[in-house]
Amino acid sequence: MTGTAIGGNFELTDHFGKPVTQANYEGRFALIFFGFTHCKLVCPRALTRISEALELLERQAEHIQPLYVTVDPERDTPQVMRAFLEERWPRFIGLTGGRDEIEAMRSAFKVFATKVADPDNPDGYDMPHSSLTYLMDPHFRYRAHYPDTMEASQLTEELRRQLTQFPDGSE
Repeated sequence: MTGTAIGGNFELTDHFGKPVTQANYEGRFALIFFGFTHCKLVCPRALTRISEALELLERQAEHIQPLYVTVDPERDTPQVMRAFLEERWPRFIGLTGGRDEIEAMRSAFKVFATKVADPDNPDGYDMPHSSLTYLMDPHFRYRAHYPDTMEASQLTEELRRQLTQFPDGSE
């Protein structure tokens, strides 16, 4: 993704129903994953991997706020996001919003997601999406992205390197 601007300003709603912008997350690194609560495999696996990596970071994890941004705002209300995250992935803040706000966020991060018909799904559709994890510095500037295939231990080492190299987000 070299040469392509990643990230930017946003206005969304967190899973507590409060309006938030990127400024709410400045001061800490942000680890961002895009997905949806009805995802059966990719999202639960990614959220678990990210959570395990943060556990391995121990106290350094205090410098990182993981964010889970929906690609399915029609189903993922703040209440649905909160119920989905609270029990299994409590470190995460879920972010949702209107279709236009989510589309702007997806576009800013170059995230692919599309609604496809799925007769086996009770809602009649699924949302295939890209599965990268993005790291933003404490000024909410893009630092790195990590593939879904990266193991938790590898992600931990990458995050540790980023935290050590740019502890305050400066260059």
